[in-house]
Amino acid sequence: MAALSRGTTPAPPNASGDPLAALAALPGVADSVDAVRKGVDRIYGHRIMRRRSSEVSAEAALRGARGSAALAGADWALEEVRRRTDFGVDGEPRTVGAALRLTAEAGQLLGVWRQSPLRVLARLHLVAAGGGAADDAVGRPRLAAEPVDEPLVELALPTADEVAGRLDGLARMLLAGTSAPALVTAAVVHGELLALRPFGSYNGLVARAAERIVLVGSGLDPKSICPAEVGHAEQGSAAYVAALEGYVSGTPEGVAAWIAHCGRSVELGSRESTAVCEALQRGAA
Repeated sequence: MAALSRGTTPAPPNASGDPLAALAALPGVADSVDAVRKGVDRIYGHRIMRRRSSEVSAEAALRGARGSAALAGADWALEEVRRRTDFGVDGEPRTVGAALRLTAEAGQLLGVWRQSPLRVLARLHLVAAGGGAADDAVGRPRLAAEPVDEPLVELALPTADEVAGRLDGLARMLLAGTSAPALVTAAVVHGELLALRPFGSYNGLVARAAERIVLVGSGLDPKSICPAEVGHAEQGSAAYVAALEGYVSGTPEGVAAWIAHCGRSVELGSRESTAVCEALQRGAA
């Protein structure tokens, strides 16, 4: 992402420096970062969080999984996700089950992410697949000519060699550290994984889980109560895909718009959890 040229997806560069910090300086990004921080601070300052934060976190996880599954084609009502147990059945139930498993697993992988993001991505795909894909295709980037099942994203598919190179570049960039705000890092991780679609399946679910890991592990949302997945789903699949196309365009405007979209999603997630806090407060009164 050292150079954002029209028609090319921004990719982690080999050159030294801090490319994420450069993205943070794009027009409008600072405003998105500020809006996210205010929204997160607001929910963390809610009086319910002092006594019942674990309940809020659990509810945020459930709602985040529901939102991620909705974008993957299983748009179930929240109460149906709460009620159902048949998540091993093919089709929408398996998608919802994958989203629930990923949300539960993400919080266990923060330490590993700091050491090896690629190991975490492999683990996330393994958890998402849950036996739903051929064993030799689970937990590893796709090989040449292997198909990809990701109906929401119809952008040109990078080659397997490009995927391997860009994943390695992304990992090295993350391990090198950055002065960029967590929102920028999370948006780039999310956007790169959706653009690359490195696995044969569940790429969207994995990308959104990775975004969650960055937001939590960075300290922006340490209790995981601001589910960006809720906001991505609330803004709708059309807006999600349009924002991703902006990222893939490689233009400064397109990348900034994707970061802003991700920021708005975090804001909406924090608003959702604020509503949960208000409901808990009314119930306790």
